[in-house]
Amino acid sequence: MSVAGRVWLAVNALVVVVALAIQIPITAAATGGEFDTPAARVANLFTFFTVLTNVLVAVTSAALAAAPERRSRLLAVLRLDALLGIAVTATVYHAVLADLYDLRGAEEVANQLFHTVSPALALLGWVLFGPRGLVDRRVVGLALVYPLLWLVFTLVRGALIGWYPYPFVDVDALGYPRVALNCLLVTLLFLVLAAAARGADLLLGRRARATPEALPRSGT
Repeated sequence: MSVAGRVWLAVNALVVVVALAIQIPITAAATGGEFDTPAARVANLFTFFTVLTNVLVAVTSAALAAAPERRSRLLAVLRLDALLGIAVTATVYHAVLADLYDLRGAEEVANQLFHTVSPALALLGWVLFGPRGLVDRRVVGLALVYPLLWLVFTLVRGALIGWYPYPFVDVDALGYPRVALNCLLVTLLFLVLAAAARGADLLLGRRARATPEALPRSGT
């Protein structure tokens, strides 16, 4: 990976860190919600798919920026989860959720970093810099574990405490049939994006291998 690619990944990780540094104190200081202590509010912040996925983006971006030649099944799965999850995050937020919130000041800055800047950096960075060859069929299958576990955790936890992080999984408001349909649609979106990522990875990898490297200039 080029130096530009490593810098891009490092910037992506930094954007997530900045977003968290802004959001965590705001969440801790909030009042009037379901959770009545700063610790509980901050812990709950990390049950949001958006925040968990941005953390995955930051961790995998930082790992690849530090050691771009690193290869492992775990890293491949986590990186694909980060890319698919951040694509779903941006898509669902801008298509469904954006108009539901009226945010101001620092909270809106953090919101845009999470939902717009980080996704754009992650997805464009993957197209431009890779790394390639991390997405195979087994990685695609294993990557689906993350969103499915999140859905199960969210629904079970919601049934126990009566609170859900997003309107589209709110069983109390929508009922189980509608929420099940919503979850199925999100899962299908993951599958479509995973298939697209595998195809794009193969195509971009072939193009990279087919591009002749510049020949070194001979000395005079």
